Amino acid sequence: MKDFNHITITDEFMKEHIALANQYCLMILKDGPNRHTEGVEKLIWEHGRRNFALREAGLMPIVCPVGDGSEVCGIGIFTVSAEEVKKIYEEDPAVKKGVFVFEVHPCRGFPGSSLP
Repeated sequence: MKDFNHITITDEFMKEHIALANQYCLMILKDGPNRHTEGVEKLIWEHGRRNFALREAGLMPIVCPVGDGSEVCGIGIFTVSAEEVKKIYEEDPAVKKGVFVFEVHPCRGFPGSSLP
């Protein structure tokens, strides 16, 4: 792990970056009531294909599957409103079939934040 304790973050730095924050939407995908039923693999595969399309369209630039055995299956960061995310995910075939359920939370992100 990189040592970050020697990095000084001033109040001015904080104020500048907070002022530049952009609005995003966090989606948390969880197991639905039908997640572990037989034959859901194709639905999950197509769900993944749909997520890649959302990423390529710039609507969900961050897609993170979660595989730790918890009820959380993934998270996504969207560039659209919570209402739009709900509309998009309510049309997901795996959500419609109860394989997944989801939560949506408005959030903020800071310019320069990225995944390596």
